[in-house]
Amino acid sequence: MTSSDRPTLGVGLIGHAFMGAAHSQAWRTAPHFFDLPLRPELTVLAGRDRVRVAEAAARLGWADVETDWRRVVARSDVGLVDICTPGDSHAEIAIAALEAGKHVLCEKPLANSVAEAEAMAEAAARAAARGVRSMVGFTYRRVPAVALARQLVAEGRIGRIRHVRAAYLQDWIADPTAPMSWRLEKDKAGSGALGDIGAHIVDLTQHITGEQLTGVSAIMETFVRERPLAASSGGLSGVAGEGMGEVTVDDAALFLGRFSGGAVATFEATRFALGRKNGIRIEVNGSEGSLAFDFEDMNVLEFFDGTEPAETAGFRRIIVTEPDHPYVGAWWPAGHGLGYEHGFTHQVVDLVTAIAKDVDPAPSFADGLQVQRVLAAVERSAANASTFTEI
Repeated sequence: MTSSDRPTLGVGLIGHAFMGAAHSQAWRTAPHFFDLPLRPELTVLAGRDRVRVAEAAARLGWADVETDWRRVVARSDVGLVDICTPGDSHAEIAIAALEAGKHVLCEKPLANSVAEAEAMAEAAARAAARGVRSMVGFTYRRVPAVALARQLVAEGRIGRIRHVRAAYLQDWIADPTAPMSWRLEKDKAGSGALGDIGAHIVDLTQHITGEQLTGVSAIMETFVRERPLAASSGGLSGVAGEGMGEVTVDDAALFLGRFSGGAVATFEATRFALGRKNGIRIEVNGSEGSLAFDFEDMNVLEFFDGTEPAETAGFRRIIVTEPDHPYVGAWWPAGHGLGYEHGFTHQVVDLVTAIAKDVDPAPSFADGLQVQRVLAAVERSAANASTFTEI
């Protein structure tokens, strides 16, 4: 059967800024490199401004446009709704789509509160009983080096997990004159660095270890509490307007954690680390070895085998570009690295495959709810000064 003979999956994308562009690229690319059981069609793109969404649709490859997400959900030619909006609208759109029988892909974090995430997870469970699937978009899971790390841990190659350390460092708002955007408003974003980037390292560490965080002790800080109002917003930068706006989210979040298997952990998420544009560092230490991953060298996984003799032991630098490595066989010859955008393509591949097989994809809305509970616990801990012992 050729790709053109396969059943189609009409996709409706809500949102066309940074994440919308990344998702669009993935939907366009996946069927050209992977043998998908369904053929995705870029059916409709939704945005509030008709002129802007029409321009984005022409640029990104979408066949039609809507200015109301409800019309996307109602369309008979849409089988999957892809949500790339700010967090304050995730729950309403996702629940409506699931109840309408549409599969759903929702960007992270799943919601702006535990209550919203619980409602979404409950709706997803009801929909799954009818064969309607849902996934939350933690795309860094799909980086081949991260997928290999998960595989090595699952195979017992580093033994029992003892220590985890994770950091996600950016600097895009370190300049106090950078204008306001929705990402700096709690009612739209839910939280700041914690939810925007901290959610990723919470999910990554739980995914790699196969364990869940059970407790945290945290501090959070907002370094710049007022910023110029933006003449335009919605992306990582904007044009300054007139007046000042209050920043109502955290600029940095740091916390200790404990995993269900007893391992201890440290986490750091900040958007004030000058010189770090998208620095993700994960290290996992076990009883028989260690793994380390750095997104700034994303095609590499460092592996230490503690069972080797001391005279030859050392961290091994694995170039994760061999055809046998996760996802890599569909791409380029060995040694030709992949990039940021490939994680989104792999996400499409896994989601479409799960839908065709009529199984639940991962990470599920239940997984997203677990991350949301961790984020909420971090905020509660940071708000409770008694959890921090002064010296």
